[in-house]
Amino acid sequence: MTIDRTVIEAEGLTLAYDEKIVQENLFFQVLAGDIFVIMGGSGCGKSTLLRHLIGLQRPERGKVRYEGLDLEDMTEEERHRFLKRMGVLYQQGALWSSMTLEENVSLPLFYHTSLSVKMTAELARFKLSLVGLAGFENFYPAEISGGMRKRAALARAIALDPEFLFFDEPSAGLDPLSARRLDELILEIRDSLGATVIMVSHELASIYTVATNSVFLDTRTRTMLATGNPRNLLRESEDTTLIEFLSRGTGKREVSLL
Repeated sequence: MTIDRTVIEAEGLTLAYDEKIVQENLFFQVLAGDIFVIMGGSGCGKSTLLRHLIGLQRPERGKVRYEGLDLEDMTEEERHRFLKRMGVLYQQGALWSSMTLEENVSLPLFYHTSLSVKMTAELARFKLSLVGLAGFENFYPAEISGGMRKRAALARAIALDPEFLFFDEPSAGLDPLSARRLDELILEIRDSLGATVIMVSHELASIYTVATNSVFLDTRTRTMLATGNPRNLLRESEDTTLIEFLSRGTGKREVSLL
């Protein structure tokens, strides 16, 4: 019998910039192996919540716990060690333009392992091959397409075999076919690493393809309206704002991606 294990928990979380409340009273759990999607309309605070979960911003109130431990209570050494268990894919990829793809992927290996230069290069090439970029190791980011840059950034995010992967709008700016291939790659990477994925998205095709769990942030009320599997929320929720978002404004209860 499989027992669901909570690995991330938000408890009474309030996000703010100075005096401006972005979201408040957030309560949700992320289970091991989830692909947990932070969803909502533009300006609702999705990326802000992601930064709080990563530890880049401190909550105004409330707690973010990893396996029961609050990041804010960790010593500097414990926090540094824990952050090495995370991999991040930023919205624009954030690859170093002056470095080749191999050099970009090698960076976390160089700084956080004691591997030799030869082993670091071999592992970087292996990670690039996992995302379909074998043969492009010596290319620079400007020399490849947007979809390929996203995949290269994903290779860097998984360089250290992280337990937690964070993606900020991974399919933003991609054509539908490239976005679909990236969704499939995210599923493959989650399964191969046994990782837990937390991603920001407003793209319904991606949400319905990959999400096992989610939280919906509302711009008007500045709090969450629901948490759970998006397909279940579409079928079962009575909240009109949530249904409008999940049905593309049609109000229909069945998932349609075409």
